[in-house]
Amino acid sequence: MAEQLVGVVTHFFKGPGVAVVKVSEGEIAAGDEVRFVGHTSNFTERITSMEVEHKKVERAGAGEEVAIKVVARVRQHDQVFKVVPD
Repeated sequence: MAEQLVGVVTHFFKGPGVAVVKVSEGEIAAGDEVRFVGHTSNFTERITSMEVEHKKVERAGAGEEVAIKVVARVRQHDQVFKVVPD
């Protein structure tokens, strides 16, 4: 599987397990598989819930900040890759 860099983590909220991702290129959508990579992070998960300014959205494009529900801890500056089929 190929991967495309789509953004970077700007914030992480531990209580609800939410990563705020600044999308820098391309687009991500609910149902996409993404991989979080950083100094101590390296896991893949499918996007089940996304919000922009507390409103549910199905997709987000370059320039947007989107909140994504995650199952593991991520850190500021972790890179976010979209997993794309070959």
